[in-house]
Amino acid sequence: MSRRVMNLAHILTQNARRHGDRIGFIWGDRSWTWREIDSAVSALAAGLAARGIARGDRILVHSKNCDEMFWSMFAAFRLGAVWVPTNFRLMPDEVAYLASASGAKAFLCHGDFPDHATAAANPALEFIWRIGDGALGEKAVSDVIAEHAGAKIENAAVDYDDPCWFFFTSGTTGRSKAAVLTHGQMAFVVTNHLADLMPGTTEMDASLVVAPLSHGAGVHQLVQAARGVPTILLPSEKFDIAEAFRLIEAHRVSNIFTVPTILKMMVEHPAVDKYDHSSLRFVIYAGAPMYREDQKAALNKLGKVLVQYFGLGEVTGNITVMPASLHDTEDGPQARIGTCGFERTGMQVSIQGDDGRELKPFETGEICVIGPAVFAGYYDNPEANAKAFRDGWFRTGDLGHMDEEGFVYITGRASDMYISGGSNIYPREVEEKILTHPAIGEVAVLGVPDPFWGEVGVAVCVAREGAAAVSEAELAAFLAPKVPRYKMPKRFFFWEALPKSGYGKIPKRLVRDELEARGLLELVAKTGS
Repeated sequence: MSRRVMNLAHILTQNARRHGDRIGFIWGDRSWTWREIDSAVSALAAGLAARGIARGDRILVHSKNCDEMFWSMFAAFRLGAVWVPTNFRLMPDEVAYLASASGAKAFLCHGDFPDHATAAANPALEFIWRIGDGALGEKAVSDVIAEHAGAKIENAAVDYDDPCWFFFTSGTTGRSKAAVLTHGQMAFVVTNHLADLMPGTTEMDASLVVAPLSHGAGVHQLVQAARGVPTILLPSEKFDIAEAFRLIEAHRVSNIFTVPTILKMMVEHPAVDKYDHSSLRFVIYAGAPMYREDQKAALNKLGKVLVQYFGLGEVTGNITVMPASLHDTEDGPQARIGTCGFERTGMQVSIQGDDGRELKPFETGEICVIGPAVFAGYYDNPEANAKAFRDGWFRTGDLGHMDEEGFVYITGRASDMYISGGSNIYPREVEEKILTHPAIGEVAVLGVPDPFWGEVGVAVCVAREGAAAVSEAELAAFLAPKVPRYKMPKRFFFWEALPKSGYGKIPKRLVRDELEARGLLELVAKTGS
């Protein structure tokens, strides 16, 4: 039996009724009230419906953060269609693949990406509309909204399992996969985020966006909309830290969603001392664990406002939470160093061995999860679904352990682990130790082929700004008393910067590609053991 649920676009209906004259969206020198947003979304939905878009149809969206991108999400929801956003930093051929893999019927493409629009065209794609300025597509989204101004579009009737969003994984292994998020599931995620990440949030708060709305930041802003919180965009896609702090002060921003690398950049920027950021209550970071030294620096600069969560697109961020009260600058027992927190409300975590058996506290295994936030599966990918689930549990691919109180500790991605001389080595442990050196700002440790040991570790380091240079021998000597000999990286390389993904993460595959491009893998293999 199908279960009718609230269409997520009802959030806008509620806001237009209760907070109609309040500002809901700010971008540069422009702002929109909730009533204006609701009207724009209805007009866009009317235009899409007139062009044949109906419940279940997929709408591909490739855009920088902007007003029309945000409207497109709610317009898709309102029609019962599926929002299919991409990371705007993808290449044209990658977007063409996503257009095909999602079975998209419509494509809303930002005017800055004509090559993407050309590449994505396929027989199933019926039309392309332009977001923002430019010349691509059959018409502009702004013109569609103007043409259908005043249209009253009801929120389509939807069931719990009706898809609302194809959330593309970042493709750390092979092609990106479309995780199917549903109206019922996302209503739970919104509620859970409000309960666990930012309790007490109301329309009096304000939220600054510092990441692409296509992924985690989009989920975060949907949650903000559910409480009538205004969303504030940076004026351009360039991440201007001084401007971010200026907006925090100007709008009394109370929450931000970000990733550790971005948070680290903000904390180390001079603007942190120039602007008033005392309005911040929740600085939520996810996407990767935050190194302990960076945590301390952020707490010292911003106060006790850090909230960590561990989650994947497939579980929509809902696995664990480490609330602000448990973030501590002191390294005592209260600090719980290295944990990503405890299970989210209504969610259950299990650390499992290769055979699916639940392991005892402190035993390392795969982090698995069940609960209402787990996605409906990958779209049109039975092979991936078979690998992702075991006995009903979603397998995250992350390794870790749990203590007796249920706090979860991530050791690393299963794919990051390497085996040297028969011993399993988890890079994160070594990275944490290297980062205690005052001259090192960032590091990535990974296993590379070695003729004698099978694999050995190499550490790619980036110096902290203004720090004195450190040599390979000095860093090895610093690390020697801190890690067992078999975990010691064979080589230390020093680069100007580490490669980062469109979400600010440091994927090991990109570091490996760069090592290979520089001829360093060959150099490591030739170095005597």
